[in-house]
Amino acid sequence: MTPIELLTTANAERYRSTVGSTVDQLADRLATVDRPTTATAPEALHDRVRAVDLDAAPVGTAQALAELDDLFVREAVWFHDPGYLAHLNCPVALPAVAAESVLAAVNPSVDTWDQSRIGTDIERHVVDWLARRAGFTAGDGVFTSGGSQSNLQALLLAREAVGVAGTVFTTAETHFSIAKSARLLGLEAVVDVATDHAGRMRPAALAEAIAATRAAGRTPIAVVATAGTTDRGVIDPIEPIADVCDLEDVWLHVDAAYGCGLLVSPTRRHLLAGIERARSVTTDLHKSFFQPVSSSALLVRDPADLRRTAWYADYLNPEDAAEPNQVDKSLQTTRRFDALKLWATLRATGADAIGTAFDAVIDLAAATHRIVEEHPDLVLVAPTQLSTVLFRWQPAGVSDEQSDALVAPIRAALLAEGRVLIAKTVIDGRPCNKLTLLNPETTPAQMRASLEHVAATAARVRATTTAPEGATR
Repeated sequence: MTPIELLTTANAERYRSTVGSTVDQLADRLATVDRPTTATAPEALHDRVRAVDLDAAPVGTAQALAELDDLFVREAVWFHDPGYLAHLNCPVALPAVAAESVLAAVNPSVDTWDQSRIGTDIERHVVDWLARRAGFTAGDGVFTSGGSQSNLQALLLAREAVGVAGTVFTTAETHFSIAKSARLLGLEAVVDVATDHAGRMRPAALAEAIAATRAAGRTPIAVVATAGTTDRGVIDPIEPIADVCDLEDVWLHVDAAYGCGLLVSPTRRHLLAGIERARSVTTDLHKSFFQPVSSSALLVRDPADLRRTAWYADYLNPEDAAEPNQVDKSLQTTRRFDALKLWATLRATGADAIGTAFDAVIDLAAATHRIVEEHPDLVLVAPTQLSTVLFRWQPAGVSDEQSDALVAPIRAALLAEGRVLIAKTVIDGRPCNKLTLLNPETTPAQMRASLEHVAATAARVRATTTAPEGATR
């Protein structure tokens, strides 16, 4: 039997050689990346994975890591490549990657102070910094696994503040995690508030919806404003929404999972005006702060709100404990020390560098919108305030129905090829293709080339899916 190799004092040199060779191998792969992923067919990927017998005789660390390189790394999706244009995935800051390797080796858990000691202090210092950036002068918060968990905890806090499982107000553009969280929490309803032509919540419609809910005998408990909708990349008007929430005494949560990079933007911080009036804010640092997954934080204006859901266990964090136990304010028990990655990034490059990088992708989106508008075969579907691009391939002579029918096949053809990756969604009842730009090093020239490739692929897909005149399909 091959004994398990543990990272211990006695194995320090083994750790150095093993991880060092793995990093060397990964760097070699990285240096040769020329497209976001491979053209390997899905069936081949499935077969390669299923062919590995996890109960077979062990092959040793070196062989296992070589297999990992061939099986996973060679077939990975590379978000730093300029051809990756699909989802809210970002290239990651190098200091954060180095910090991630520290986390993997030390393996801290920041649920109780005795398991992390200075790690607790570092996370709390980072949270304080984030809260101040949001305008919470005496706020608090906790790191989470992602925006979905942050949103879940925010609605839990709002429910506990009111004491009833009431109604939440969102829009159709709000992230699906809000409706999912409402179901998990047993809330009575989620009301979709009317939006303007750009997909932003209308404050007057919000006031009417809250009044109608009260008239129906239900209790409003929270309004969710979005600072960066997933599809359109627009920001709800936070200031007037906060006016309505203050008047109605309803919890305001701002989901800034996408738009949180504006908190450090040198030029666009004003787009989040009013966020300091929210009771809670979601930030997804593994989106617009260029951090490795996972890295998210829920921020609250009043630290007392986090204590509404505190839970104590005699063996772990008794109520009379003097230590600052983070599990007191987290939904998780064992929890990664993700704050260290942002700490390393801030110390290495500073907040302005993060904000400037986020500004760059917004500028890139604006340039890409112009490219789409100038292209004879592409149609721009909607504006954005952040870094999304919604478009259709619809040359002259192609009907709406034909264009709509090609949205999914265009994406599938590009994914099968692996050179340019895009997404698809539905806007105002019609499907369209979607780009989400989060690579500040991508240039307008590269975007023009990518869109030309998309258009050429679309023409090829149409040619192969349209029957010749007079033929039956």
